[in-house]
Amino acid sequence: MKAAQFHAKEDLRIEEVPEPSPGPGQVKLRNAFAGICGSDLHVYYSPEAAGLDFDHPHPITGSTLPQILGHEFSGTVVELGEGVDDVVVGDRVAVWPIYYCGECPACRRGMFNACQKIGFHGLSSHGGGMAEFTTVDATKLHVLPENVDLRMGALVEPMSVAWHAVTRGGVEAGGTALIAGAGPIGIGVWFALKARGIEKVLVSEPSADRRAIIAALGATVVDPVNEDLAAAVAALTDGDGVDVAFDAAGAGPAVTSSLASLVPGGRVVVVAIHERTMEFLPTQLVMAETEIAGALAYLPEDFDAVIEAMSRGVYDTTGWVQEVALEQVVDAIHALRGGAGAKILVQAD
Repeated sequence: MKAAQFHAKEDLRIEEVPEPSPGPGQVKLRNAFAGICGSDLHVYYSPEAAGLDFDHPHPITGSTLPQILGHEFSGTVVELGEGVDDVVVGDRVAVWPIYYCGECPACRRGMFNACQKIGFHGLSSHGGGMAEFTTVDATKLHVLPENVDLRMGALVEPMSVAWHAVTRGGVEAGGTALIAGAGPIGIGVWFALKARGIEKVLVSEPSADRRAIIAALGATVVDPVNEDLAAAVAALTDGDGVDVAFDAAGAGPAVTSSLASLVPGGRVVVVAIHERTMEFLPTQLVMAETEIAGALAYLPEDFDAVIEAMSRGVYDTTGWVQEVALEQVVDAIHALRGGAGAKILVQAD
């Protein structure tokens, strides 16, 4: 079968590899679509900066290079391993790709998404979604309802990142929010807020192209470089400030401007990965009893919630999702690195 295998920095090859067979408790999937994530870009250009140690076997999965990429993906069950009886051949699924140790402090608190030895199928495992087939534990499957297609199913993973961040924000229906960054995760945060009844949402994005994409979906946008962000927040909230702000940009100014936009007692949720350190004055937190929280990945219940919202028609892929063939994945990575496009799905078969 064909697969996109990562061998080393800036060395991703489309190769013929053996077709896998499911072991006990596993299923074999015919992969459909796999999204290219920011993590894939980090792996391709700087695996060390991505926190991946490919010089040693992964502590949970034992995987080593080469690694088939694709951790946000969908597929169809084509074969069942011994002991699998809760899915059937033909089920269309999204895959919760996390491997966790079950023993670290995070795991003991049920925070499997923050496992200290965390691994992902398609980043540090025996396979991934950028191949014709893969095998995974049946426990990782989330069956898609009839009205959620496989293309949408490949978006469950990134949209669950955003859903988990909104959960961390604690904002309730009728509340107000600011989103800094209108990439795929920022778009996902906007949809998750909408799904939960938060209608007063402002999106701050310096890129004209990205502002246009999310504005076409119905969002209210502001250019934080050439327009007055503080005035826009005041207009949205009658001068109070937003209940919650989300950093989906990964830039220091996004965090500082988000803090300045909060209502007293509000919260900033950092969901983006930052590559540089930043400075801010902690007195900002003290004087208004505001706070900063982090949000990492997702739990299985986030997948369930996103799939349910998708079945209600909350999500719309118009204008921000495009598809490429498996053979075009390297070109697509280069394009995303250069700032082109929003979300690219790789057709695995």
